[in-house]
Amino acid sequence: MTDRRYDPNVTRSVQDPDVVAPQATVPRFDSRTRLLLEGPIVGTLLRLATPNVLVMFVQAAVGLIETYFVAKLGTDALAGVALVFPVLMLMQMMSAGAVGGGIMSAIARALGAGRRADADALVLHALAIAVSFGLVFMLAVLGGGRWLYGALGGRGASLAAALTYSNVVFSGAILIWIFNSLANVIRGTGNMAVPAAVTSVGAAALIPLSPCLIFGWGPFPRLGVAGGAVAVVAYYAVGSVALTAYLWAGRSVVRLAFEGARFRWPLFRDILRVGAVAALITVQTNLTIAIATGFVGRFGPAAIAGYGTGSRLEYLLVPLVFGLGGPLVAMVGTNIGAGQRGRALRAAWIGAAIAAGLTEIIGLWAAAAPRAWLSLFDTDPAMLDAGSRYLQTVGPLYGLFGLGMALYFASQGAGRLLWPLLANLTRLAIAAGGGWLALRWTGNLSHVFLALSAALAAFGLINAGAVASGAWFGRVGRPRDQTTTNRPDGHER
Repeated sequence: MTDRRYDPNVTRSVQDPDVVAPQATVPRFDSRTRLLLEGPIVGTLLRLATPNVLVMFVQAAVGLIETYFVAKLGTDALAGVALVFPVLMLMQMMSAGAVGGGIMSAIARALGAGRRADADALVLHALAIAVSFGLVFMLAVLGGGRWLYGALGGRGASLAAALTYSNVVFSGAILIWIFNSLANVIRGTGNMAVPAAVTSVGAAALIPLSPCLIFGWGPFPRLGVAGGAVAVVAYYAVGSVALTAYLWAGRSVVRLAFEGARFRWPLFRDILRVGAVAALITVQTNLTIAIATGFVGRFGPAAIAGYGTGSRLEYLLVPLVFGLGGPLVAMVGTNIGAGQRGRALRAAWIGAAIAAGLTEIIGLWAAAAPRAWLSLFDTDPAMLDAGSRYLQTVGPLYGLFGLGMALYFASQGAGRLLWPLLANLTRLAIAAGGGWLALRWTGNLSHVFLALSAALAAFGLINAGAVASGAWFGRVGRPRDQTTTNRPDGHER
């Protein structure tokens, strides 16, 4: 009988190394992996994106609801939580989208290449990274919180409220990192439903728990602003246990196991070469927003309120694009791991087109009727004027923002983030330089918004141009010798 064993790291038959085994029929692929490799691209993306979009909006809604309850404690409490929000969002973006994207990408590429043992081992490596990053955030914020929130403008009672809320939340930083990392491990297998279910059920429990702990309803103690933070930590603790149990039970494509496990630097590198660069991109994004807020602040509180309210719509686009971005990371990574470059590119462009279309529709609506959005938050004429100018200038370019974000996630799946990093750096440079020139030469708020819109357009166009020109693995359409094999990261050997 002919021996048809397969080397798990390549797609060639051990018997005949010159023959490429047809990857779609190799029996090592799980049904979820096979769907990513063979399923219809549009249908698969939309199927996987639906629960992902849902979970992102659930998380956004939970934040808004908690803010509503905290506001009942007074202005100082609300201001204190507002001071903590940017730091907490930075950690969330890093753990869920940046390093989490690196985890998702590494899992997907390992499964696509048939390296099941490595995929299982990556779960433990992801957990170790989560604990390490969570510990760094915890120590940094607990130790430097007073200075940080004071630098952001916290004084007196608002600073005290910020420290109370922050100390509780960041005491649980490791839990937040574990939750987001394990959720991305599962997403990397093409399973978006389990993280969505855990998040949604947890949110359903968090919404009533938060006011109970804040106000002391029923048998719960009255903890004030700390109550909201305790509820958040409890949510991530229970969610982390649920995700760990799911992976431990072996119900996922990959499994968490400690027996005989050992840490290997190549697996850490596989996660961090994507996750670390993505984390830097996240820092750049937050720096861009901070600089833009500083420029707008020169025109007074009403301008800040208008810009902040208008740009809040842009924040809501991120969960929408991430809903598509998660499946894109999994699909692109799996197909590149399997050597299916053409399908990986098609998935990237289809996902980017869907994201661009949806975000452009929202942007055009916002530009055409800005007050319909702005008046939901305030009716001050000066605020409405500033916010309207922002949305009318930037809104028509939201499609390019969606395009760039979707291709950023796809690039995570490909393990190629140099051009997204450069695109985001260009966005930062244009926003900072253009905004400064607008203030110096014209002193016109609308011109500052023009600089922000140009920065947004550059981000999208540079990402699109890089992918189109073959930044992942050479020029698009380049002929490829069908007898060559591929390493798991997509390079020929």
